[in-house]
Amino acid sequence: MTLPPPAPKTREWRDVTPEIFRAEIMPGNAPAILKGLIADWPAVAAARASDEAMADYLRGFDAGKPVAVLRGEPRIGGRFFYTNDMSALNFQRHNVPLGEALDQLLALRNDAAPPALAVQSTPTAAALPGFAQANRQPLLEASVGPRIWIGNAITTATHFDMNYNIACAVAGRRRFTLFPPDQLKNLYLGPLEFTPAGPPVSMVDIAAPDLERYPRFEEAWATAQIAELEPGDAIYIPYFWFHNVESLDPFTVLVNYWWNETQAVLSRPLEVLLHALASLRDLPSSEREIWRGMFEHFVFQAHGDPVAHIPHERRGALGKMTPEHLARIRAILLRTLSQP
Repeated sequence: MTLPPPAPKTREWRDVTPEIFRAEIMPGNAPAILKGLIADWPAVAAARASDEAMADYLRGFDAGKPVAVLRGEPRIGGRFFYTNDMSALNFQRHNVPLGEALDQLLALRNDAAPPALAVQSTPTAAALPGFAQANRQPLLEASVGPRIWIGNAITTATHFDMNYNIACAVAGRRRFTLFPPDQLKNLYLGPLEFTPAGPPVSMVDIAAPDLERYPRFEEAWATAQIAELEPGDAIYIPYFWFHNVESLDPFTVLVNYWWNETQAVLSRPLEVLLHALASLRDLPSSEREIWRGMFEHFVFQAHGDPVAHIPHERRGALGKMTPEHLARIRAILLRTLSQP
């Protein structure tokens, strides 16, 4: 079934400064198209000249190290996902020199039904040293390093990131379809520990949603936003906003920046969720409700500061995490997880 296009379009901002980004865009907790944010990049100028010029520009920084390349047969239609029975992924992963991947992409441009090919999430510091210095991100500190994504007309299934994200279209057009975090229940996530590329993905193909199998997706679709980027544009995606990403041209390059406002001090939240699934999900419902209350009280602080009544020096792990507290917690977890 094909649903009508989403009504809301992602808001566009122009001439964004770091001050505007921090004071106006980030507090809104909504995606934002940053129109022309990187229009003055030398990489964008090369891309506007031609695909070959873009490839040559990247070769000028190539450190010669292998990069991870995903390749899927033409039958997958460019959508990196699972096989029909979910026993495997519908693509293969190879490590090849970047120059070889660029040559393959250029050669595939005129194929009527090319295989899907993508260099995915490659840190430029190792693969393309000097690229970040030549193409500076104007909104973030230099310590936030870029990653590069190069491919043909491919689709990355709807997923979330446990980071804030600015994604910059360097070559080719990109379409982002975005859903707010509260649509988790309507997006039908797949497995948490067996995924195409890290975070879990929605099982719904937004180009042809099966509403008999995934009926609540229609509710998610009513909240969706569309953002289309031209070379030189960027998009800000807040923490945990779901996004489906389509590359719309035969040769595309995207550079993105992930960062966190506060670092997790012990493990990522998704790993905590896996631990909770193993520890809490199968308890009797009455016991689960008790632990729901514990988490709401101590972790989410639903009733205010849960330890205001305890002197600061006696709060232990319930207070501010110190290196000593973390070492003690880590030792407890290691001892627990090492037991059969």
